[in-house]
Amino acid sequence: VRRSFLCGEDRYSGRSYEHRRQWIVERLILLSEIFSIDIAAYAIMSNHYHAVLRVDKERAEQWSMDDVISRWYRLYHGNLLVDSYLQGDDLSSAHLSAVVDVVNVWRRRLYDISWFMKCLNEYLARKANEEDCCKGRFWESRYKCQALLDEKAVLQCMAYVDLNPVRAAMAET
Repeated sequence: VRRSFLCGEDRYSGRSYEHRRQWIVERLILLSEIFSIDIAAYAIMSNHYHAVLRVDKERAEQWSMDDVISRWYRLYHGNLLVDSYLQGDDLSSAHLSAVVDVVNVWRRRLYDISWFMKCLNEYLARKANEEDCCKGRFWESRYKCQALLDEKAVLQCMAYVDLNPVRAAMAET
């Protein structure tokens, strides 16, 4: 929206945003630890990035309630009822059922690409806005997503992502 650089060198202002690459890498690593989503490939360009992601719903379905809560709490503040559950309070069956419902919503979110991207893009936008002393939208539009349905498509997409910096003359190999 602001036509600002995500990373790289802004030729007009002379300002370098190269340090933001590390923000993206660190956030991707954190999110891959929390979510049941694997990162197969990524490339960070000057004003956007590419990521090839793999959702592992089965892994998330095997997590215990406590695993899900622990993962969710690494990103978000707690829930009073869930906090009571964690403290070992004696909960009624209705309250325990509500905790299970909340945790199941969190579990679904922890293998949802939309939530993964929200946690990545919102974080980056907030950090960039703070650094640039401004408010408002950082990204021009919502992320774009394409399902890769077979191994050939995954390999082609990974090659495209890996070679993107070469095509943009950001890297020689």
